[in-house]
Amino acid sequence: MDVTIAIDAMGGDHGPHVTIAAAVEYLRKNPDDTIVLVGLPDAIEAQLRALKVSVGPNLRIHAATEVVGMDESPQLALRNKKDSSMRVAINLVKNGEAGACVSAGNTGALMATARYVLKTLPGIDRPAIASYLPTNKGQVCMLDLGANTDCNAEHLLQFAIMGATLVTALEHKPNPSVGLLNIGSEDIKGNEVVKQAAQLLRESDLNFYGNVEGNDIFKGTTDVVVCDGFVGNVALKTTEGLAQMLGGFLREEFGRNVFTKLAAVVAMPVINAFKKRVDHRRYNGASFLGLKGIVVKSHGSADSFAFLCAIERAAEEARGGMLHHIGEHVEKWHHAHQLKMAEVS
Repeated sequence: MDVTIAIDAMGGDHGPHVTIAAAVEYLRKNPDDTIVLVGLPDAIEAQLRALKVSVGPNLRIHAATEVVGMDESPQLALRNKKDSSMRVAINLVKNGEAGACVSAGNTGALMATARYVLKTLPGIDRPAIASYLPTNKGQVCMLDLGANTDCNAEHLLQFAIMGATLVTALEHKPNPSVGLLNIGSEDIKGNEVVKQAAQLLRESDLNFYGNVEGNDIFKGTTDVVVCDGFVGNVALKTTEGLAQMLGGFLREEFGRNVFTKLAAVVAMPVINAFKKRVDHRRYNGASFLGLKGIVVKSHGSADSFAFLCAIERAAEEARGGMLHHIGEHVEKWHHAHQLKMAEVS
């Protein structure tokens, strides 16, 4: 199925220099799809000329007159910049002119705008941010990564339903396993919200593995790891910091003297393979799940390769019918929940 992706060309630390290069590369690999570059026309056209690329049926420009700054207040951006590249791109999704939107812009502004414009799916109280992390067995989908710092048990159940649906849509796993992030694997561990969420997950039709601990994330114990946004964001930033520290350690040790530099030359194939496996750019692209439209957030500092990965993530979600599947699963759970409540009463 061919898809149309709306790109916020102005978002991120690098703007059109990165976003347009990634969009052009995406079309080179997927010539039947369509990219709509949203932003200031002069800036977009200048970058296309630099890349020696022309607009056409599969590469269009949609004008926007404003840009949301990376440090701008989400509330002010939502209220005062109604013609920003970010909002116009999301409007294209709402109007059905695009199947998904990708932006590297201000996360808070993007979430606030997407939630205001698109609204949440029936049965979903709060959208969640989901992304993939590398594991010993491949990758794991983790959510929420920062959208909701305070959650109740039912929110965590909704996150689990959405995360499992995302994995099914992207990886074609019919029954992905779900783990609830906790301070221990035993049922007695955790606060009351986590304990209540575990009970709801056991009663659902999800493939609930049980509680998982922080080290289970990278073991690949489950396909999905669920937590509130406070815990998820801390875990994500800790992971990024650790990866950067280990990379720095390797560079320091191999650069100490002429002998370690020679050792680095010999070990280069292994080093390159290691870097590829843990390259965070390959996992760029966080999905805003629970909205009536597909929105993927790229890291603000992403280079063109990383932004390309975010575009590919959005296209996969659109092609996989993720919104339809999430709606089906949530409706099924609510129906079962209502029957149970009727039996109790």
